[in-house]
Amino acid sequence: MSEPVSISSGIAARYAAALFELAKEGKALKALEADVDALSGALDVSADLRSVIASPVYSREDQAAAIAAVGGKLGLSELTASTLALMASKRRLFVLPQLVRALRAMIAEEKGEVTAEVVSAAALTKAQSDALAKTLKERFGKTVKLQTSVDDSLIGGLIVKVGSKMIDTSIRSQLASLQNAMKEVG
Repeated sequence: MSEPVSISSGIAARYAAALFELAKEGKALKALEADVDALSGALDVSADLRSVIASPVYSREDQAAAIAAVGGKLGLSELTASTLALMASKRRLFVLPQLVRALRAMIAEEKGEVTAEVVSAAALTKAQSDALAKTLKERFGKTVKLQTSVDDSLIGGLIVKVGSKMIDTSIRSQLASLQNAMKEVG
């Protein structure tokens, strides 16, 4: 089992802060943002990658070779690739998902953006995404970057999370509310 979440978050935050500051000093924030997006995508689609970074069965050398191969395939910048190599040598790759989240938050803050996690029952069209981003920008006063995912169990509607705020307009939650109201009556 991996270390507790708070320890993992602390480790990830330290690596993220160092990597972010180095990228900022080197005027390479755009490259870092591209690297973060590429790593996030790779973690989302590859169960093998998630296994290699999380499993203690793999040696440091195996993890270093795997992450170097992934970095080469994704075209990661030298700064990001060397940070990942350092993390592999210290057996810290298990915090990679938290590192990606922390870096994404730092980059968004630097750009004056907020990230909205949007879960919908069906994939949003470009027009729907643009309209939602515009509405959220008006509500929060900052440029909003959408991270969308699909969960067909919602039946319809959206769940939008921006920071600590959550807006749930899904039919699933409305049905659950109705069910609770019915229990109280009967």
